[in-house]
Amino acid sequence: MIRKATQSDIDGIAAMLSAVHDAEEAGLTTTGWKRAIYPTRATAEAALSRDDLYVLEEDGSILGMGVINQLQVDVYAGAPWRYPAKDSEVMVLHTLAIHPAARGRGRATAFVRYYEDYARAHGCRYLRIDTNERNTAARRLYHKLGFTEISVAPCTFNGLEGIQLMLLEKRLEG
Repeated sequence: MIRKATQSDIDGIAAMLSAVHDAEEAGLTTTGWKRAIYPTRATAEAALSRDDLYVLEEDGSILGMGVINQLQVDVYAGAPWRYPAKDSEVMVLHTLAIHPAARGRGRATAFVRYYEDYARAHGCRYLRIDTNERNTAARRLYHKLGFTEISVAPCTFNGLEGIQLMLLEKRLEG
């Protein structure tokens, strides 16, 4: 089940993010994220306070999270987007994270589909996502789901220096 997060989800989100960082530190995944920098419990709490934090929950456990809103990060401004959409027409998915033990079972795909449906329901035909260029698993998933890689933006991103941020977009049909 994917739903809007509540305050009672924060501990589960923090535990899930810790597992993601454990996998990164063990070399089992390549998100480019760093423990205590991004994403953190504070990342989730900030999204919760904006009311744009969503969780993927199964059997009472938080197995995934993402932030869905219309806030385009600053590096989006100079990108050569294929679709010159107004801000009001764009929905963005940030910080999609799935517990390492729950990967490979379609949960990230389900979360992206939820995001697409959410965008449609809110009148947005254009989707934008970013990921670390090194995150080949996410890039493969987004490509499979119809997103186009637009450009790489070198930047400091959420406190992480030297990031090569891959920008992706998709136009929703119908």
